[in-house]
Amino acid sequence: MRALDLACGGGRHSRLLLEHGLHVTAVDRDAEALLLVPEPARVLCADLESGPWPLDGEQFDLVLVTNYLWRPLLPRIVDSVAEGGWLVYETFAVGQELLGRPRNPDFLLQPGELLAACQGKLHVLAYEDGIVNGARIQRVAARHLRPHESPPVWPLLESPAPQESAP
Repeated sequence: MRALDLACGGGRHSRLLLEHGLHVTAVDRDAEALLLVPEPARVLCADLESGPWPLDGEQFDLVLVTNYLWRPLLPRIVDSVAEGGWLVYETFAVGQELLGRPRNPDFLLQPGELLAACQGKLHVLAYEDGIVNGARIQRVAARHLRPHESPPVWPLLESPAPQESAP
């Protein structure tokens, strides 16, 4: 399986993905931080905000993004998820400016924004918008369904069968 660790910093998540046998592409603009990403990860030093998208035509079984937001990239990130693949994305949301950094609204998701980025392209299995460990975040786990694959029906979400009442 191929994984993309986008805006990976020193590769904390890349390391874990490699330990689980995934082929990792780690992307960040900080060349010095990328020196910490372990081999055999494929390391790309790229400025995602002012340079060209470094992964044209590539798709991954897992796209992982944490603590990073550059709105113009949201469609490209979603399009990088291969059929049957996953997007796991977590970053700060509006309200975080009252709790700590980041405070710049350019780096804070609006309510429902991460969910909307997935809509129509990925099947969202989990979404959260709230305070977690003292930070205001949004996170999503979504899957790119294969053609003719139906979204899963979870037994806990099914309505119980009607019970006949005793006379």
